[in-house]
Amino acid sequence: MSDVDVAIGVDADCVAGWLGSYGGADSPADLSRGLSAGNEGIPRMLQLFEDEGIDTSWYVPGHTIETFREQVQAVADAGHEIGVHGYSHENPTDLSREQEDEILQLSIDLVEEVTGEKPAGHRASWWEFSENTPELVEKYDFLYDSSLMEREFEPGYMRIGDSWEKIDYDQSPGSWTTPYEYGEETDVVEIPISWYRDDIPPMLFIKQPIYHAGYKDPQMMYEQYYKRQFDYLYNRRGAGVYTFTIHPDIHGLPHMITHLEDFINYVKGHENAAFKTLEEIAKRYDDDPSIYEPNGNYL
Repeated sequence: MSDVDVAIGVDADCVAGWLGSYGGADSPADLSRGLSAGNEGIPRMLQLFEDEGIDTSWYVPGHTIETFREQVQAVADAGHEIGVHGYSHENPTDLSREQEDEILQLSIDLVEEVTGEKPAGHRASWWEFSENTPELVEKYDFLYDSSLMEREFEPGYMRIGDSWEKIDYDQSPGSWTTPYEYGEETDVVEIPISWYRDDIPPMLFIKQPIYHAGYKDPQMMYEQYYKRQFDYLYNRRGAGVYTFTIHPDIHGLPHMITHLEDFINYVKGHENAAFKTLEEIAKRYDDDPSIYEPNGNYL
């Protein structure tokens, strides 16, 4: 039994990412980048995972499922987990409860069409929760969510009803000088993610709403962020979960495949580390929450 579980989460945003998040809904050129991610990026990544013999978790917008059905079906047929991730990568905070509920049900149905099973995992588009998201995730009886960042390496349980006061400079300070209030724990396992283990912020060139360079050195990204976080977990904390979020839009590009391959083999070179799906991790945590607790003084 491994002390460190590494989960590769593939967010297959493709065209949906440009419709819902990256400001490219009116740009045929940007949308064509999403087409490339679906038609070329998904098969490249799938082949790499097959070559390396590892199972991964894919979070696939409904738009991606319907636009690239053959490619997504190949992901499912290869034994990888598929979870929900909105339809057009909508921001949940901009949706009404009714809209979010409808999109969630449609997304579940589309995943079931591909896999034959109800999805175990939910990952919010934009990694944003609306005030309704926790209730809806619980309503649809997901085993786990993987959208929040309260911890770096240790799962917990999703809460409903957290509350806080925003600053209102037109009011007396007494209206906002109150602490953050924790809500009630649910039975939904929350598996943490991190923007510092995500490839979109440093690597995706975006024109709107503001220019984003997207030209970081991939080697620097791996050496200074991904490997150092893994080393901290493995060498100091000694136990936990390392979630790694990548996209066919980035890691499906030809120059990124070898970097991902190198990282996979770096992890394989550590005796007590193993690749697992997030569903496997959620089930392990549900069975014994203590398995991912730190072995020493390092959190």
